[in-house]
Amino acid sequence: MLAAVLVALLPLLAATPAAAQSTPAATPAADRPTPAATPAADRPTPVAAAAAARSTSGAAGTARPGAPATATSGQGAVQPDAAGSVSVYGAWHCSDDACLWGTVRDMTQFDANNHWLIDRGDGRPSVNLVVLSFVNPLRLLNQTTDAQTAGGVPVGMDQAVVDYFTSHGVRVMLSIGGITYVDDWNTALATNGAQLGRNAAAVARRLGVGIEIDYEESSNPNLTGLQAFVDAYRAAVPYDASGADPAARLTIDLAAGDRWLIGLTRKATADWLRTDTPVLDYANAMVPSRQPSTGTAESNWTEHLVGKATYSPPIPPLAPAKFTGSLYIAEGSKVRPECTDFADSLQSSTGDFVRNAAPQGAGASTGMLGYMFWAAERPSTRGVTTDPPNTCEGGVGAGATAYSVPVPMPALRQD
Repeated sequence: MLAAVLVALLPLLAATPAAAQSTPAATPAADRPTPAATPAADRPTPVAAAAAARSTSGAAGTARPGAPATATSGQGAVQPDAAGSVSVYGAWHCSDDACLWGTVRDMTQFDANNHWLIDRGDGRPSVNLVVLSFVNPLRLLNQTTDAQTAGGVPVGMDQAVVDYFTSHGVRVMLSIGGITYVDDWNTALATNGAQLGRNAAAVARRLGVGIEIDYEESSNPNLTGLQAFVDAYRAAVPYDASGADPAARLTIDLAAGDRWLIGLTRKATADWLRTDTPVLDYANAMVPSRQPSTGTAESNWTEHLVGKATYSPPIPPLAPAKFTGSLYIAEGSKVRPECTDFADSLQSSTGDFVRNAAPQGAGASTGMLGYMFWAAERPSTRGVTTDPPNTCEGGVGAGATAYSVPVPMPALRQD
């Protein structure tokens, strides 16, 4: 999904490694997950632009014009989750321009397209987390301000959008990176990873959001630079097991299983996702190149639980309480049951596995943290969206009901 600045905002018609993969799990390349179901042709890089500075975070705003909030406002944690519960149940969000967030949204129109996220049909949100995707790491480092960017953040990721969700008890995070911005991640980390971490923490504080690291460098990730990023972020915003401080939520995206992003997975699992000395809150096992079967999804997630002892150096096991599994809700040309029909969905068929995944050498409690869904609104310039009439109350929302997903998100298990 690597992209370039495009004339008249037309996508490149070039294939990418992700687009070329034929199976989700046959080889390290085929296991390649991306929180995007589309090739470079569908994911143009944002074009430069000017914008007003965002307002500072404060009281939650109105989520739907004329409608009251339907859940506890804000992102503060409630009682800690129990083993076997689905605690993280979220969606990446791509706005209406394939993850650019390059324009300030009209909130009436935004609500028309996205109301299902905050109302599954009975006034309760369908999710307890929304991850706005994506922030360009190099623009964030340089604090770029132009027509589509303000202080390094896409202009569409503003306080009004954050408040739309938090006023209904839905936690909000910003995702830095994605496969489109691998080169910019590399440049930013080589230039000043620590400053990038400080800038990310400042944005998180200002907007009242968490930060997701989506660094999809498979061949030679700059782990020294990324360590500097993490250290600087945590110096500014310490780890908070209670979940009460939204800005303290810092997560990372890993592959669907352990056979892609190997260096990143080894580093994150060994150093940042430990239950005894936690640095990051948790990881997302991203979607593979296409929607998996039940067996393939569970096999991929098992790789994280077990680790790869035969690798040199090995990848250690990951505690079930330290990661989520991911599924597509918008991919290709057809509407998916994961969006519209819970009974026929993968979040239904994999539910027993997710809730009962046992520790395989790391952690003590049973059950993965939950699910993430790729992706709300328009993740690609081609293919289906989650706009009406394809909204996801019947799949994602019904799953939230079936699994008694707590809103707001509770304090997460630490063992």
